[in-house]
Amino acid sequence: MREFQINSNEAGQRFDKYLKKLLVGAPNSFVYKMLRKKNITLNGKKADGTEKLIGGDVVKLFLSDETFEKFTGKEEVAAAYEHLKGLRALPVVYEDEDVLIVNKPSGMLSQKAKSTDVSANEHIISYLIEKGELTEEMMRTFKPSVCNRLDRNTSGLLVAGKTLKGLQEMSQALKERTVQKYYRCIVKGEVQKNSYIKGWLLKDERSNKVTIYADRPQIGTEETFLPIETEYVPLQVKHGYSELEVHLITGRSHQIRAHLASIGHPIVGDVKYGDKNVNERFRKELQINSQMLHAYWMVFADGREVIAPCGVEFERVLRYLDK
Repeated sequence: MREFQINSNEAGQRFDKYLKKLLVGAPNSFVYKMLRKKNITLNGKKADGTEKLIGGDVVKLFLSDETFEKFTGKEEVAAAYEHLKGLRALPVVYEDEDVLIVNKPSGMLSQKAKSTDVSANEHIISYLIEKGELTEEMMRTFKPSVCNRLDRNTSGLLVAGKTLKGLQEMSQALKERTVQKYYRCIVKGEVQKNSYIKGWLLKDERSNKVTIYADRPQIGTEETFLPIETEYVPLQVKHGYSELEVHLITGRSHQIRAHLASIGHPIVGDVKYGDKNVNERFRKELQINSQMLHAYWMVFADGREVIAPCGVEFERVLRYLDK
């Protein structure tokens, strides 16, 4: 028999969801069969899996050691735990009991695209392991995770939930747009005035590329074309290029990159939506291999503000344009 007490990172979810995380290798049919036969109980009573867990609940599994080890994937969890220890820590710009915000470098995924990737999320987990805030046992049923995503070649503020509470609250705040997000970018062309632009975005999942329309096309369904809003302010104008502060109002995939490109101001270094000749110039002269787009400032509903300094490549381009 194995006994587990529900902690704060496990509370608030349905019992069957918790069991599927704990017995990650077990078929759903097995989990529900064990519940029906009272081989899995909640607080000493029969349960059907729909119960909402609270802190202090006691879960008992009357399973053989062989069955338990087989379905918990203990070896896989242990291997993942060891693999994650010692990864380079990312610059931390804000941290409390529930939330961690880091300054992600360009060239790094926010989350894994495939199992072999090492993303910012793995670096965050490694940081918490090294601090002693995350154990192998805790990783069986909860893993800290990022709440927002930045494109691989976009640097800046990446928010993660250290706890279930932090993950849920930050994800909700980002979804409801109560967090104001500001970016800095360097674009082709001289932008002389502030602007607030709207449009419609269509994403092609196969090519992972979006198309921007100034007006909503009459074809397709309402869900096909997503409304977008982008606001920007020029900070500096230098020799045919501009540094902008961009307020991301709607947060669609590739929104800033594609929206600015659609009005003739592609971001320097953007291989998907940018100007090939511009990109080649900065690659040859400054070894710039990422897009000059940085998520630098967040303002939360409670008044908290978090800022991430721009990276060395960004500053190198600005110094170059000063000449």
